[in-house]
Amino acid sequence: MKVLTSIQVIVGPDGQPAFVAIPYLDYLAIRTDDSGTVPHDVVSHTVDGATPARAWREHLGLTQADVAARLGISQSAYAQQEARERLRKSSREKIAGALAIKPEQLDF
Repeated sequence: MKVLTSIQVIVGPDGQPAFVAIPYLDYLAIRTDDSGTVPHDVVSHTVDGATPARAWREHLGLTQADVAARLGISQSAYAQQEARERLRKSSREKIAGALAIKPEQLDF
């Protein structure tokens, strides 16, 4: 694990730590952690009825057309895949690649 050495702790009015400032590149590395976890926002969207593919796409701020372009297919073809509760292994791997996540992160 990378140890952050250039952090700044910002103390609140009560004298307790309130915020931590870290270099932007360190933040990006943490945010795009490749550990295979699923962010709360994605899980929450699936609880509300979205498929995992849709929840991830919306979490990443992409449109169906964006993902379809990355896959080299039409938006309507992608929309059909995204609507499926269970993706075929090959589809799951391709969509995960287009979203820059692990295939297992679409299978929950």
